[in-house]
Amino acid sequence: MTASDLLGLDATTLSRRIADRSLSCRELMQATLARVDALNPRFNALVSLRDADTLLAEADARDAQLARGERLGWMHGFPLAVKDLSHAAGLPTSMGSPLAPKSPARHDSLHVARARAAGAIVIGKSNTPEFGLGSHTYNTVFGTTRNTWDDRKSAGGSSGGAAVALALGMLPVADGSDMMGSLRNPAAFNNVIGFRPSRGRVPGSPDEDLFFQQLGTEGPMARTVEDAARLLCVQAGVDARVPLSLPQALPDADALDLRTEVKGKRIGWLGSLWPELPVDPAVMATCEQALDVFRTLGCEVEACQLDVPREQNWQAWLRLRQLLVGGKLGALAADPRNHARIKPEALWEIEQARHLDAASLYQASIWRSNVYRAFVRLFERFDAVVAPTAQVFPFDADLHWPDEVAGVKSQTYHHWMEIVTPFTLAGLPTLNVRAGFGPQGLPMGLQLAGPVNADLAVLQLGHAYDQACPWSALQPPVLTPREAR
Repeated sequence: MTASDLLGLDATTLSRRIADRSLSCRELMQATLARVDALNPRFNALVSLRDADTLLAEADARDAQLARGERLGWMHGFPLAVKDLSHAAGLPTSMGSPLAPKSPARHDSLHVARARAAGAIVIGKSNTPEFGLGSHTYNTVFGTTRNTWDDRKSAGGSSGGAAVALALGMLPVADGSDMMGSLRNPAAFNNVIGFRPSRGRVPGSPDEDLFFQQLGTEGPMARTVEDAARLLCVQAGVDARVPLSLPQALPDADALDLRTEVKGKRIGWLGSLWPELPVDPAVMATCEQALDVFRTLGCEVEACQLDVPREQNWQAWLRLRQLLVGGKLGALAADPRNHARIKPEALWEIEQARHLDAASLYQASIWRSNVYRAFVRLFERFDAVVAPTAQVFPFDADLHWPDEVAGVKSQTYHHWMEIVTPFTLAGLPTLNVRAGFGPQGLPMGLQLAGPVNADLAVLQLGHAYDQACPWSALQPPVLTPREAR
């Protein structure tokens, strides 16, 4: 098997071959490092990479464990790059900011510790926008991450480095995080899978605040839904230090089986969510054609709308996000000398947060509750709902963010991603699946969401879709022989 063939295997197959010792951890690490050397300078997905000799020695140690009959778990020998908003002991957590400490982290974030315990070998970090703000992965520390289908375009964000590394075969699976579509949007932009789990399914590492932060969550990314689900099984699980973590256990990653009958499932097509929400017409056309995959599976697809005012959703989003971002980053901006080194979008969030009061935040919580209630009503009729993952196709990498969508001016740096916000506010398990390619040959995705805590049901439906859709096996042009394009 060539290195290219090896890196094209899904993570489930890689795990089984490592377990039966038909593939060594050293072979996988060698192929991974060669791919990183060949493609990372062009696409800039991975940063803070560790020394190759050290990584090969760690791979050898994993092989020695297998020789003794000691398999740590589903990720035994897997190269892993941790999103650069999370901690990996021994590596700096830059968050894409020149103001972040340069010293290495002393402890792993919780989901990173779980991946290591399952056998993963941390090779470095995956690039992210500064402080994770904005769905476009660029920063002044490491530069811009490039889209795998057109390196002149954005990779999305904030898990953009993770999505690109996956699509290019640099990683078998990847961790990411999602507040405003950060597991979903870059997956859509790079034709891979990203899953935002139910709030509390993957507990965040203990932080200063354990209760207010209910918008962002860590979660899995992969090239198949099955691989993403197995990584979720590694990441998930209650932790007493995180009081909002969910107590329900998921299956062991090796034992997970997503096969189920989906014929007759009722799918609600939300389209643009609200008639007035601007969406590129080509995005809508691409996603509407993708609905035929559900129909070929025997699902019933019916158009629907989210019965809550769009402005309530957006104002709830603005205020709650400003509370969290402004609260976390406000101390940095308190020193005027830092202003020139902080992303303008972060300064905007901090400034807006200063004008919040208790009454406006309470009203935002009520509006958020109304969004949740609107989804509950939909799930009385449907098993799942779907909508486009983004309002635009991947845009020029030199832009900070799209200033208009379908001829409508964006009012904020993140207005063009409004379509992901209700799923976050409601805390729904939401899976990005592939929707195909637009007129310019760039990928798009569908958000597939189910009721709160129905993570496995969403993944089962997404698995059936992923196996049936014609875009799952497509690779980026840089991995495709010219004669096969």
